[in-house]
Amino acid sequence: MHILIANDDGYLAPGLQALVSACKGLGTIDVFAPERNASGTSNSLTLHQPLTVHTAANGFRFITGTPSDSVHLALTSGLIPKPDLVLSGINNGANMGDDTLYSGTVAAATEGFLFGIPAIAFSLTDKGWAHLDGAARVARRIIDQVLARPPLAGPWLLNVNIPARADVDAAPWQTTRLGRRHASFPAIAQTNPRGEPIYWIGPAGEARDEGEGTDFQVTRQGGVSITPLQVDMTHHVALPQWRDWLVQS
Repeated sequence: MHILIANDDGYLAPGLQALVSACKGLGTIDVFAPERNASGTSNSLTLHQPLTVHTAANGFRFITGTPSDSVHLALTSGLIPKPDLVLSGINNGANMGDDTLYSGTVAAATEGFLFGIPAIAFSLTDKGWAHLDGAARVARRIIDQVLARPPLAGPWLLNVNIPARADVDAAPWQTTRLGRRHASFPAIAQTNPRGEPIYWIGPAGEARDEGEGTDFQVTRQGGVSITPLQVDMTHHVALPQWRDWLVQS
């Protein structure tokens, strides 16, 4: 087994080290992660400047780019053999509902999936790394269970959110769908030292769809949410209507 591990909090993040430690014994592990925190960068690739790869004292490689850059370089640069599994995390905070569109953690796993490699993104539901050791144990058990099953046809992509609780080892697992959020709160306007206006992106909106079977609902009740994801954004149900409406004259 050859595993590639990435994240979006940067190569020094406690969650990355916890995930690497949890995977010991599974096989060869390579780490490619951003040099600094790259949360919210989604699936962006750096196309207009070169990327540099450095190796830290612990053997982790860190990249002057995004989470997607990190996995992309690992898979296309020839620096390592093609892995059997791509893991991302453990993220400092939840990635649920609409968050998955913006998440660098999910993006790193998605990059592996796009290259035909099974991938899992792991996140803690709360910021601050509380009960990270328990979350790492849960992540390892999920990995072990997935690897013990007969392989599915084609690659797959899972988004896992683990509650930050002391008894997380006893928390139930549930396969979920993504919930939805309300629109983000307004941008925050400030003034820089030169008197010029600057803006901070506002906080994420509150949960809008947190009904039965959503990641929001399961984690709110203390469970581990496991959501299978796909990349196809086609609105298949609406395709016939659009074909009829957009008739070429």
